[in-house]
Amino acid sequence: MATIKHWDTEISYTTEDQIRVRGYDLVEMMGTVPFSHVVHLLFTGELPSPKVGRVVDALMVASIDHGPGSPSALATRTAASGGACMKNAAVAGFLTLDKSHGAAVEDCMKVLIKVLELTEETSGGEEEKAAIVVDFLQSEKEAGRKIPGFGHRQHHHDPRVDKLFALTMDAGVNGQYLAIAQAISKALSERAGKELPINVDGAVAAILCELGYPVGLGNAPFLIARLSSLLIHAYEEIESMPRMRRIDPVDFGYVGVADRELPKFYQPEDEE
Repeated sequence: MATIKHWDTEISYTTEDQIRVRGYDLVEMMGTVPFSHVVHLLFTGELPSPKVGRVVDALMVASIDHGPGSPSALATRTAASGGACMKNAAVAGFLTLDKSHGAAVEDCMKVLIKVLELTEETSGGEEEKAAIVVDFLQSEKEAGRKIPGFGHRQHHHDPRVDKLFALTMDAGVNGQYLAIAQAISKALSERAGKELPINVDGAVAAILCELGYPVGLGNAPFLIARLSSLLIHAYEEIESMPRMRRIDPVDFGYVGVADRELPKFYQPEDEE
Protein backbone atom coordinates (compact mmCIF):
# COMPACT_ATOMS: atom_id res chain seq x y z
CA MET A 1 0.00 0.00 0.00
CA ALA A 2 1.41 3.37 -1.03
CA THR A 3 2.30 5.73 1.78
CA ILE A 4 1.01 9.31 1.72
CA LYS A 5 3.98 11.66 1.56
CA HIS A 6 4.02 15.29 2.61
CA TRP A 7 4.15 17.87 -0.18
CA ASP A 8 4.08 21.67 -0.34
CA THR A 9 2.42 24.36 -2.46
CA GLU A 10 2.88 28.12 -2.68
CA ILE A 11 -0.58 28.77 -4.14
CA SER A 12 -3.28 28.40 -1.51
CA TYR A 13 -4.48 26.75 1.67
CA THR A 14 -7.73 26.39 3.60
CA THR A 15 -8.60 26.14 7.28
CA GLU A 16 -11.88 25.66 9.09
CA ASP A 17 -12.73 29.36 8.70
CA GLN A 18 -10.37 30.71 6.00
CA ILE A 19 -9.43 30.37 2.34
CA ARG A 20 -6.07 31.97 1.55
CA VAL A 21 -4.78 32.51 -2.00
CA ARG A 22 -1.15 33.60 -2.27
CA GLY A 23 -1.51 34.76 1.33
CA TYR A 24 -4.59 36.92 0.78
CA ASP A 25 -7.98 36.23 2.36
CA LEU A 26 -10.31 35.17 -0.47
CA VAL A 27 -13.35 36.62 1.29
CA GLU A 28 -11.65 40.02 1.59
CA MET A 29 -10.92 39.99 -2.14
CA MET A 30 -14.53 39.16 -3.05
CA GLY A 31 -16.29 42.28 -4.35
CA THR A 32 -13.05 44.24 -3.95
CA VAL A 33 -10.43 42.76 -6.28
CA PRO A 34 -11.51 42.13 -9.91
CA PHE A 35 -11.36 38.58 -11.22
CA SER A 36 -8.57 39.34 -13.72
CA HIS A 37 -6.45 40.84 -10.93
CA VAL A 38 -6.81 37.64 -8.91
CA VAL A 39 -5.75 35.67 -12.00
CA HIS A 40 -2.63 37.87 -12.09
CA LEU A 41 -2.11 37.14 -8.40
CA LEU A 42 -2.33 33.39 -9.04
CA PHE A 43 0.14 33.51 -11.93
CA THR A 44 2.71 35.99 -10.56
CA GLY A 45 2.29 35.74 -6.80
CA GLU A 46 1.40 39.43 -6.38
CA LEU A 47 -1.65 41.62 -6.90
CA PRO A 48 -1.18 44.09 -9.77
CA SER A 49 -1.15 47.85 -9.42
CA PRO A 50 -4.39 49.44 -10.68
CA LYS A 51 -2.81 50.29 -14.05
CA VAL A 52 -1.22 46.88 -14.51
CA GLY A 53 -4.54 45.36 -13.50
CA ARG A 54 -6.22 47.31 -16.31
CA VAL A 55 -3.73 45.79 -18.74
CA VAL A 56 -4.39 42.24 -17.55
CA ASP A 57 -8.12 42.85 -17.72
CA ALA A 58 -7.82 44.35 -21.22
CA LEU A 59 -5.79 41.48 -22.66
CA MET A 60 -8.33 38.98 -21.35
CA VAL A 61 -11.20 41.01 -22.84
CA ALA A 62 -9.24 41.19 -26.12
CA SER A 63 -9.00 37.39 -26.16
CA ILE A 64 -12.56 36.53 -25.17
CA ASP A 65 -14.13 35.92 -28.60
CA HIS A 66 -13.38 36.14 -32.32
CA GLY A 67 -16.66 35.13 -33.88
CA PRO A 68 -18.54 31.86 -34.39
CA GLY A 69 -16.37 30.82 -37.34
CA SER A 70 -13.18 30.28 -35.35
CA PRO A 71 -12.00 26.65 -35.08
CA SER A 72 -12.70 26.52 -31.35
CA ALA A 73 -16.23 27.92 -31.70
CA LEU A 74 -17.00 25.59 -34.61
CA ALA A 75 -15.74 22.55 -32.70
CA THR A 76 -17.81 23.60 -29.70
CA ARG A 77 -20.96 23.96 -31.78
CA THR A 78 -20.34 20.69 -33.62
CA ALA A 79 -20.03 18.81 -30.33
CA ALA A 80 -23.15 20.50 -28.97
CA SER A 81 -25.03 19.68 -32.17
CA GLY A 82 -24.11 16.05 -31.64
CA GLY A 83 -25.71 16.07 -28.22
CA ALA A 84 -22.84 17.00 -25.89
CA CYS A 85 -23.74 18.99 -22.79
CA MET A 86 -22.53 22.59 -22.47
CA LYS A 87 -19.42 21.68 -20.48
CA ASN A 88 -18.32 18.88 -22.78
CA ALA A 89 -19.02 20.89 -25.93
CA ALA A 90 -16.94 23.79 -24.61
CA VAL A 91 -14.12 21.39 -23.73
CA ALA A 92 -14.23 20.03 -27.30
CA GLY A 93 -13.65 23.54 -28.59
CA PHE A 94 -11.07 24.25 -25.90
CA LEU A 95 -8.97 21.33 -27.12
CA THR A 96 -8.56 22.98 -30.54
CA LEU A 97 -6.66 25.88 -28.98
CA ASP A 98 -3.05 25.28 -29.86
CA LYS A 99 -0.12 26.75 -31.77
CA SER A 100 -2.15 27.79 -34.83
CA HIS A 101 -5.20 29.01 -32.95
CA GLY A 102 -5.02 30.91 -29.71
CA ALA A 103 -2.14 29.21 -27.96
CA ALA A 104 0.85 30.75 -29.71
CA VAL A 105 1.62 33.19 -26.90
CA GLU A 106 4.16 30.98 -25.13
CA ASP A 107 6.19 30.35 -28.30
CA CYS A 108 6.04 34.03 -29.22
CA MET A 109 7.34 34.97 -25.77
CA LYS A 110 10.34 32.70 -26.37
CA VAL A 111 11.04 34.48 -29.67
CA LEU A 112 10.78 37.95 -28.13
CA ILE A 113 13.08 37.01 -25.25
CA LYS A 114 15.65 35.53 -27.65
CA VAL A 115 15.61 38.54 -29.97
CA LEU A 116 15.96 40.94 -27.04
CA GLU A 117 18.98 38.96 -25.80
CA LEU A 118 20.57 39.16 -29.26
CA THR A 119 20.01 42.91 -29.60
CA GLU A 120 21.36 43.56 -26.11
CA GLU A 121 24.63 41.85 -27.05
CA THR A 122 25.50 44.70 -29.42
CA SER A 123 26.56 48.21 -28.52
CA GLY A 124 25.43 49.43 -31.93
CA GLY A 125 22.56 51.74 -32.73
CA GLU A 126 19.07 51.12 -34.05
CA GLU A 127 20.23 50.16 -37.55
CA GLU A 128 22.49 47.42 -36.23
CA LYS A 129 19.74 46.13 -33.95
CA ALA A 130 17.31 46.09 -36.90
CA ALA A 131 19.87 44.06 -38.87
CA ILE A 132 20.10 41.57 -36.00
CA VAL A 133 16.32 41.13 -36.13
CA VAL A 134 16.47 40.52 -39.90
CA ASP A 135 19.29 37.99 -39.49
CA PHE A 136 17.38 36.14 -36.76
CA LEU A 137 14.24 35.93 -38.89
CA GLN A 138 16.27 34.63 -41.82
CA SER A 139 17.87 31.92 -39.68
CA GLU A 140 14.42 30.87 -38.42
CA LYS A 141 13.12 30.73 -41.98
CA GLU A 142 16.05 28.59 -43.12
CA ALA A 143 15.39 26.25 -40.19
CA GLY A 144 11.75 25.95 -41.28
CA ARG A 145 10.39 27.63 -38.17
CA LYS A 146 7.44 30.01 -38.41
CA ILE A 147 7.45 33.13 -36.25
CA PRO A 148 4.30 33.01 -34.07
CA GLY A 149 2.31 36.10 -33.15
CA PHE A 150 2.37 37.90 -36.49
CA GLY A 151 -0.08 38.08 -39.40
CA HIS A 152 -3.83 37.57 -39.33
CA ARG A 153 -6.21 35.80 -41.67
CA GLN A 154 -8.82 38.57 -41.35
CA HIS A 155 -7.27 41.78 -40.05
CA HIS A 156 -4.69 43.80 -41.99
CA HIS A 157 -4.11 45.59 -38.70
CA ASP A 158 -5.47 43.94 -35.58
CA PRO A 159 -7.63 46.62 -33.90
CA ARG A 160 -6.88 45.24 -30.45
CA VAL A 161 -3.12 45.73 -30.51
CA ASP A 162 -2.83 49.53 -30.38
CA LYS A 163 -5.18 49.75 -27.39
CA LEU A 164 -3.33 46.98 -25.55
CA PHE A 165 0.07 48.58 -26.16
CA ALA A 166 -1.18 52.03 -25.11
CA LEU A 167 -2.56 50.67 -21.84
CA THR A 168 0.68 48.77 -21.23
CA MET A 169 2.88 51.83 -21.74
CA ASP A 170 0.55 53.84 -19.48
CA ALA A 171 1.23 51.24 -16.78
CA GLY A 172 4.87 52.32 -16.73
CA VAL A 173 6.53 49.25 -18.23
CA ASN A 174 9.94 49.37 -19.87
CA GLY A 175 8.50 48.87 -23.35
CA GLN A 176 11.45 46.86 -24.66
CA TYR A 177 9.40 43.80 -25.61
CA LEU A 178 6.75 45.92 -27.28
CA ALA A 179 9.51 47.52 -29.36
CA ILE A 180 10.94 44.11 -30.28
CA ALA A 181 7.51 42.92 -31.42
CA GLN A 182 7.12 46.02 -33.58
CA ALA A 183 10.60 45.54 -35.06
CA ILE A 184 9.82 41.92 -35.94
CA SER A 185 6.53 42.93 -37.56
CA LYS A 186 8.32 45.58 -39.62
CA ALA A 187 11.03 43.16 -40.77
CA LEU A 188 8.54 40.40 -41.61
CA SER A 189 6.38 42.84 -43.59
CA GLU A 190 9.34 44.15 -45.57
CA ARG A 191 10.50 40.63 -46.38
CA ALA A 192 7.01 39.48 -47.42
CA GLY A 193 6.16 42.62 -49.38
CA LYS A 194 2.86 42.87 -47.51
CA GLU A 195 1.64 43.86 -44.08
CA LEU A 196 2.22 41.20 -41.40
CA PRO A 197 0.86 42.92 -38.30
CA ILE A 198 1.28 41.93 -34.70
CA ASN A 199 -1.78 39.83 -33.89
CA VAL A 200 -3.40 39.43 -30.50
CA ASP A 201 -1.13 36.47 -29.64
CA GLY A 202 1.94 38.58 -30.37
CA ALA A 203 0.59 41.54 -28.43
CA VAL A 204 -0.27 39.41 -25.40
CA ALA A 205 3.16 37.75 -25.59
CA ALA A 206 4.96 41.11 -25.56
CA ILE A 207 2.80 42.39 -22.71
CA LEU A 208 3.28 39.30 -20.56
CA CYS A 209 7.05 39.55 -21.11
CA GLU A 210 6.85 43.17 -19.90
CA LEU A 211 4.87 42.08 -16.84
CA GLY A 212 7.31 39.30 -15.97
CA TYR A 213 5.00 36.33 -16.49
CA PRO A 214 6.68 32.90 -16.64
CA VAL A 215 6.86 31.70 -20.25
CA GLY A 216 5.15 28.46 -19.29
CA LEU A 217 2.03 30.44 -18.32
CA GLY A 218 1.99 32.51 -21.50
CA ASN A 219 -1.10 30.88 -22.98
CA ALA A 220 -3.06 30.81 -19.72
CA PRO A 221 -4.77 34.25 -19.78
CA PHE A 222 -5.99 33.67 -23.35
CA LEU A 223 -7.26 30.20 -22.47
CA ILE A 224 -9.20 31.47 -19.46
CA ALA A 225 -10.79 34.23 -21.52
CA ARG A 226 -11.68 32.15 -24.57
CA LEU A 227 -13.28 29.37 -22.52
CA SER A 228 -15.88 31.92 -21.41
CA SER A 229 -17.12 32.48 -24.95
CA LEU A 230 -16.99 28.78 -25.84
CA LEU A 231 -19.47 28.15 -23.04
CA ILE A 232 -21.97 30.63 -24.49
CA HIS A 233 -21.46 29.29 -28.04
CA ALA A 234 -22.27 25.83 -26.65
CA TYR A 235 -25.30 27.14 -24.79
CA GLU A 236 -26.69 28.95 -27.84
CA GLU A 237 -26.20 25.87 -30.02
CA ILE A 238 -27.98 23.65 -27.50
CA GLU A 239 -30.85 26.07 -26.92
CA SER A 240 -31.44 27.41 -30.44
CA MET A 241 -30.27 24.96 -33.09
CA PRO A 242 -31.43 21.54 -34.33
CA ARG A 243 -29.32 18.52 -33.43
CA MET A 244 -26.94 16.95 -35.96
CA ARG A 245 -26.98 19.96 -38.27
CA ARG A 246 -24.33 20.69 -40.91
CA ILE A 247 -22.50 23.77 -39.63
CA ASP A 248 -21.08 26.04 -42.34
CA PRO A 249 -17.92 27.82 -41.12
CA VAL A 250 -18.64 31.04 -43.06
CA ASP A 251 -22.31 31.13 -44.06
CA PHE A 252 -23.84 32.50 -40.88
CA GLY A 253 -25.62 35.73 -39.98
CA TYR A 254 -25.58 37.90 -36.89
CA VAL A 255 -29.07 38.55 -35.49
CA GLY A 256 -28.13 39.87 -32.06
CA VAL A 257 -28.32 43.39 -30.64
CA ALA A 258 -27.36 46.12 -33.14
CA ASP A 259 -24.02 47.92 -32.78
CA ARG A 260 -24.13 50.15 -29.72
CA GLU A 261 -21.97 52.44 -27.60
CA LEU A 262 -20.75 51.57 -24.14
CA PRO A 263 -22.83 52.98 -21.27
CA LYS A 264 -21.41 56.24 -19.93
CA PHE A 265 -20.19 54.65 -16.70
CA TYR A 266 -17.88 52.40 -18.78
CA GLN A 267 -16.55 55.18 -20.98
CA PRO A 268 -13.15 56.60 -19.98
CA GLU A 269 -13.16 60.13 -18.64
CA ASP A 270 -11.41 62.75 -20.76
CA GLU A 271 -7.95 63.37 -19.39
CA GLU A 272 -6.89 66.95 -18.85
